[in-house]
Amino acid sequence: MARQVSYTFKGQKKVIAFSYDRFVDLYEAVAAAEGIDLTAFLAMEQQLHHTAKDKAAVKNFRSQSFSKMGFADIAFVRENP
Repeated sequence: MARQVSYTFKGQKKVIAFSYDRFVDLYEAVAAAEGIDLTAFLAMEQQLHHTAKDKAAVKNFRSQSFSKMGFADIAFVRENP
């Protein structure tokens, strides 16, 4: 079963194919689809993993960073049988 990710980038709704073979998570997949380099973001996120006391700080950082990049409503597409 193929997975798909839906997201909004700068006001335009899009759907892309997703595979765990190519991407770690759906955030990396949408960034790659839009041609955004995540090198600096991933380095900062790694530092936050080491210093944060809870996972909520990392999740909040990721959400705010992708919002600043122009992304919104990033989610897997659910298919009903």
